[in-house]
Amino acid sequence: MMERRSVARTRVRRNAEIVLSRRASATAATMPCTLRDLTSLGACLTIASTDRVPDTFELTLDRGRSLRPCRVRWRSVDRIGVSFEMR
Repeated sequence: MMERRSVARTRVRRNAEIVLSRRASATAATMPCTLRDLTSLGACLTIASTDRVPDTFELTLDRGRSLRPCRVRWRSVDRIGVSFEMR
């Protein structure tokens, strides 16, 4: 299969969280996921079900200390490919 990425990916296996909402007065709603591969432009995430994942969200690898805005580019039953968005 031909590689279509313009940037080389790094295979990883790391726990992460999809941040669904953030409010100043409440704890953020999150969904656990696994980071499968990573580039400077995006990532592949494994999750139990992609049905409830919105088209845009924030991703954290460090329990919310830093957040990365993401946009879903593709979906399968248990994986999503995202691009990192500029703030």
